[in-house]
Amino acid sequence: MTVLTPELLERIHSRAAGYDRANAFFSEDLVELRAAGYLAPRSLLEAARDQRLLARFAPATALGINMHLVWTGVARVLAERGIDTLDWVLRDAAAGELFAFGNSEAGNDLVLFDSRTKAVPGPDGAYSFTGTKIFTSLSPAWTRLGIFGRDDSDPENPKLVHGFLTRDSAGWSAKDDWDTLGMRATQSQSTVLDGAVVPAERIARILPVGPSPDPFIFGIFSNFLLLISSVYAGIADRALELAVASVESRTSLKNDGAALSQDPDLRWQVADAAIAVDSIGPSIDALAADVDNLVNHGADWFRYLTGTKLRTIDTARRVVDHAIKVSGGRAYSADAELARLYRDVLAGLFHPSDAESVHNTVANALLGPPA
Repeated sequence: MTVLTPELLERIHSRAAGYDRANAFFSEDLVELRAAGYLAPRSLLEAARDQRLLARFAPATALGINMHLVWTGVARVLAERGIDTLDWVLRDAAAGELFAFGNSEAGNDLVLFDSRTKAVPGPDGAYSFTGTKIFTSLSPAWTRLGIFGRDDSDPENPKLVHGFLTRDSAGWSAKDDWDTLGMRATQSQSTVLDGAVVPAERIARILPVGPSPDPFIFGIFSNFLLLISSVYAGIADRALELAVASVESRTSLKNDGAALSQDPDLRWQVADAAIAVDSIGPSIDALAADVDNLVNHGADWFRYLTGTKLRTIDTARRVVDHAIKVSGGRAYSADAELARLYRDVLAGLFHPSDAESVHNTVANALLGPPA
């Protein structure tokens, strides 16, 4: 049962516009969500449904919290497969610690399969990391930051090293560089690592450079892609609600004051938006349940996960577009909720995997790699 009560969601919704307007972090939302137990680990299906609901009321808050839930989800994936190396993540999350993602790098189109950040081995299994990470959501508030870098100490056998900083670690700083079109309350500032040391007990995984079937990588991809999909599904849900409310509340002078809900063209657009929304939920829920239940889709996992993410983003953008079309000029005002949703939904274009990568993944799955 979700802790997202109607009263809590309405308070969160009431603050969303102000955070966006001020380009401010969702501090009050975080306080309430932590107090309600929202940071606690749970199944991926439960988290996905919670995030879809939260995103209907505050997309940027949901997107920021996503990064925490991805890490607790990764820890669950490992634990459920008999790997206890990240059990401490589950304990920390249950105690209220906030996890964030420090993996994205400018110009790194290999995402998790290589890194521009240097990981230098130190004594007793520790590593120091030097590089710049972008899009670090929750930047003002995280207490645990997942990072990774490349260890070239053996040139013939480079490795990718994943670990977690704590906020009191030395050697990192955040840039005040988050001033974006949408999803502003995430405050996803860049993080500069300058010899930041992760002790051996916080090194999560050491893997070869390149694609890997390791459960850690599967955990990241499955949780990230399905939780991202859930946030944008929530945006689509809210856009459809606003579209319905708009055509029901407005009238037509041309048709003797009849409600615009009677206009056949607008009815078609609202119906088309609803059909699109209805198409995305079953895929997210089914795949999330399969992750929870240890279903083995083998090599098809990445086809299913990346395809769901791309399809959901495209659908959400289409639904918001329909909602704006049927809502009239008021939706074009800067302070209109639909205008904010229009800006927020565009952020989906920049989350991995992008359209080119998804199509390459699916083509390789069906046809093999190109000659």
